[in-house]
Amino acid sequence: MRLENKIAIVTGAGQSEGATIGNGRATALRFAQEGASVFLTDRNMASATETANMVIAEGGQAIAFAMDVSKESDCEAMARACVEAYGGIDILHNNVGIGAGDRGVTSLPLETWQRIFDVNLTSMFLTSKHVLPVMRDQKSGAIINISSVAAIAASGMVAYKTSKAGVLALTENIAIANARHGIRANVILPGLMHTPMAVEGTAAARGEALDSVIAARDAMVPLGGQMGSAWDVANAALFLASDEAKFVTGTQLLVDGGQSLKVG
Repeated sequence: MRLENKIAIVTGAGQSEGATIGNGRATALRFAQEGASVFLTDRNMASATETANMVIAEGGQAIAFAMDVSKESDCEAMARACVEAYGGIDILHNNVGIGAGDRGVTSLPLETWQRIFDVNLTSMFLTSKHVLPVMRDQKSGAIINISSVAAIAASGMVAYKTSKAGVLALTENIAIANARHGIRANVILPGLMHTPMAVEGTAAARGEALDSVIAARDAMVPLGGQMGSAWDVANAALFLASDEAKFVTGTQLLVDGGQSLKVG
């Protein structure tokens, strides 16, 4: 098993309602399937518990933990509770992200900008801040941050795009500052994924039919003309978390079906 005896925190391990699986839940399951004991956080304790029960049903070890990643006290409590439960932290997978209410510069309320930054970027600083001392004591660890192809592509969502671009810089800083401690940090940039938040959430926000949203998103993907799934993100995260990536740090891994290659 690729993560045997590893301890992994997965933030945003629950998900919104939908026909498919979300990135956090899929990653939690993949990590557990490869031998990791998983510590699963979400604001929605019921959804985190549902993910934990799915892991346990497959024979894995999982603990659900309710928290708000935008609050430092919760991030500190998360790290402490994981160490108390499992004895350490080998992997931190930062999966939480939002974009609701985002728009262009001239019409975006300041409070919406701030909320998106708090959840998408500040949260990753806070979780890393409180997990890194544990990893430094162990002289090992892997941090995986989820950004978005929007960080490097055109987007009308100014706060989402800018916060996700900030995730790239944050990850690079963590990688170089902690390499001497044996800690790696990398970032995944998903493209258009068929997940509940991305598909059902978009359809609801726009008041569009679900089939129309799916067709439009599929048409934008060069590779196969179809969106990726949460399992594509989970498998990329598994590689970066595993010893197969022991010489990989500070990298940006695109999981986008070639979308970022399109110009014009």
